Amino acid sequence: MLLLIQYTLIFASVLLLVALGGCISEHSGIINLGLEGIMVIGALGGALVMSRLSYLPPVVMVLLALLAAIALGMLYSCLLGVAAIHFKADQTLVGTAMNLLATAAATVFVKAMNTAANPDNHSSEIEYVTGRKMFIVNINGFEFNWFMPLAVIVVLLVYFFLYKNRLGLRLMACGEHPQAADSVGINVYKMRWMGVLISGALAGMGGLCYILAGVSLWKFENGVAGFGFLALAVMIFGQWKPGRIALAALLFGLFRALSNTYMGFPALVSLNLPSNVYNMMPYIVCLIVLAFTSKTSRAPKAEGIPYDKGSR
Repeated sequence: MLLLIQYTLIFASVLLLVALGGCISEHSGIINLGLEGIMVIGALGGALVMSRLSYLPPVVMVLLALLAAIALGMLYSCLLGVAAIHFKADQTLVGTAMNLLATAAATVFVKAMNTAANPDNHSSEIEYVTGRKMFIVNINGFEFNWFMPLAVIVVLLVYFFLYKNRLGLRLMACGEHPQAADSVGINVYKMRWMGVLISGALAGMGGLCYILAGVSLWKFENGVAGFGFLALAVMIFGQWKPGRIALAALLFGLFRALSNTYMGFPALVSLNLPSNVYNMMPYIVCLIVLAFTSKTSRAPKAEGIPYDKGSR
């Protein structure tokens, strides 16, 4: 049971960070389907820091890994910002292309880096054993990850930003009625850029959190196993509201954790189900939940619609 709680909290933290990033982006009017790709790039930045700078003091190394994941996540999200905001490209296509590009680019980069260090090493793996330990505190067999409280803090900050802060209210206005927001002096383009960059920062953090979940070696050609799309489902199920998103993340995190821990429950083992069934469970639950809740979902009205300053 302790292991189930541990995995539930860490997977929920991943989903929560990424879903909140998608939430902010969509509240600004930009659909970020590239969350999966941004997670991969953020994970790459964090993994490189953990593998190369593990000799640094723990606090410094942890902060540098976080900053690297955030910086690369924001940098990669600029592709979406330029294409969707300035060139008014189809946001769904841009996000899909970003997902495909990220995994391929990360794989090629890591293979080239490993080959340069050792000509016989053509793998796409980065090992970060020492670096991972700095994010973990073992409490009587429970692996407490510093991303767990960080995710809670981010939920509170996002709630305050969106509902209690003038800047956040202006950002949401740009996702509901950008022409009206522009008419009262709000720069819609700047607000949407802010939404995209914050989304990139949170998704990058989520990518780093994901590769810390249970291993100390990551093969980048595996990507992040669809967690970016699960985070989108969490966001929709949570109705684009931080509090509901947090509860949805816990639900999806629980079903994802079962695939790692079901062997510890005799009742589940007695069902003699293949392990692949438990691996598919979060995605099956995702489809069921969206089938029943998508009709009542209320997304920001102007999301996905390119803003034309001349239109009214």
